[in-house]
Amino acid sequence: MNATISKLRDKMNEHDAQGMAGLFAPDYRSEQPSHPHREFGGRAQVAVNWGTMFRDVPDLTAEVVSSTTIGSTAWTEWIWRGHHTDGSPFEMRGVTIMGLTADGLIAEARLYMETVEQDGVAIENAVQGLARPST
Repeated sequence: MNATISKLRDKMNEHDAQGMAGLFAPDYRSEQPSHPHREFGGRAQVAVNWGTMFRDVPDLTAEVVSSTTIGSTAWTEWIWRGHHTDGSPFEMRGVTIMGLTADGLIAEARLYMETVEQDGVAIENAVQGLARPST
């Protein structure tokens, strides 16, 4: 596993938002292509976002399912899980694609992380919903 991704996972599991932010370039850019309004920039916002996550999901753990680095791009499949402060389950799964600087900082990322549905519809209903236009 790429050293930066390993450090990121460890800082997440230590609930160290400031330590996490230190792994990002000062001018870091974050995109969530499925949620375009969530884009942001800067390592300071990383610390704010993850500080909130660690406060509101106090037992959050991060697991790397698989990771590979090609050149300066790290592709990582994650599972983030824990419980909200009210005891309800928290689980997100997905992939991040991170562009790394020559010194190993995270310069940019595209996050394809989604909340795991606890009570979703079967595949047939999901396909029907996707195939029909919204009204």
